[in-house]
Amino acid sequence: MLHASLRRSGGSYIMTVPLAYVEQNHLDAGARLTLEIVGDELKIKPECSRRSLAELLDATPEGLCRADGWDEMGTAGAEL
Repeated sequence: MLHASLRRSGGSYIMTVPLAYVEQNHLDAGARLTLEIVGDELKIKPECSRRSLAELLDATPEGLCRADGWDEMGTAGAEL
């Protein structure tokens, strides 16, 4: 079990996050987290941000080959 501690900073409390959790979830300083209070438990999860189409296209490697006839293929499911 991992442990964290609280310290006071002005009118707020700051929680230290164990390094194992930070590394496991590929977090860094400034990463956003989602907090949920369930009874007396505090659940913390990395915030899942949706990437924009522009960000996805920017991350696409150069020179990828498209399958021959890709643009002429019909739909295979409910994508339209």
